[in-house]
Amino acid sequence: MTITRYGVLLSALLVVTGLGAGVAAYSQNIGQTWDASQLPVTSGTVRQYTLTPRGDIDGLILNDGTEVKVPPHLTGEMAYAIHPGDAVTIRGLRARALPLVEAASITNSATARTIVDNGPPTPAGGATETTISGRVSATLHGPRGEVNGALLDNGVMLRLPPRETDRMQALFQPGQTIAARGARLDSVLGSVMDVRAIGYSPERLSEVTGGPLPRGKKDGPKRGPDRRGPDAFAPAAPAVIPPPPPPAPRG
Repeated sequence: MTITRYGVLLSALLVVTGLGAGVAAYSQNIGQTWDASQLPVTSGTVRQYTLTPRGDIDGLILNDGTEVKVPPHLTGEMAYAIHPGDAVTIRGLRARALPLVEAASITNSATARTIVDNGPPTPAGGATETTISGRVSATLHGPRGEVNGALLDNGVMLRLPPRETDRMQALFQPGQTIAARGARLDSVLGSVMDVRAIGYSPERLSEVTGGPLPRGKKDGPKRGPDRRGPDAFAPAAPAVIPPPPPPAPRG
């Protein structure tokens, strides 16, 4: 039976569609339920990354032309552990009609660092809240010098709206012991907490209520230095009230 080019392309399309719909969901549970070491092995040397339109890493191309797909939420880990020129071992499903692998794990053969797809991280807004304590090692600032958080001695970054740090300045002095409750996100790039309550101890927490400073008519000019940062505007000069006009002559 003769296999037409159309038939090959159709077969490839069905394979890729199946990978995109089913394998992605499967691979997200590898680290939680399934043993990735039982998946087929693909080995090779990384030629380059493949990128999404926004610049996230969504795969690799090996020297032999094999395309390896990974989800963009692994961008940070990929950039840290896997580089062009590295020899890698990939565990994942291979397409039948294309040199394409849907990776469940990628190991750098030289460093033994392994990246496993456990699914996208929980967004901070829906993460389970946790409470931590620590000592402030540094104050964190926004681009205009406004205080917007603190770095603790355990490496966790606390982030709050600037108006809340203004209200609780004493908490953010280096050396101060504080506690915070919020949505914590841990990644290969570091740990950060979107703070929802903060205080001197877990038993003395104040809710964080302020949002980011509004811009526009209600909060001063849209351009120029932040009025609370190191380039703050000087206080306005007091208004000069002109003396009253002399009384009109009589007569």
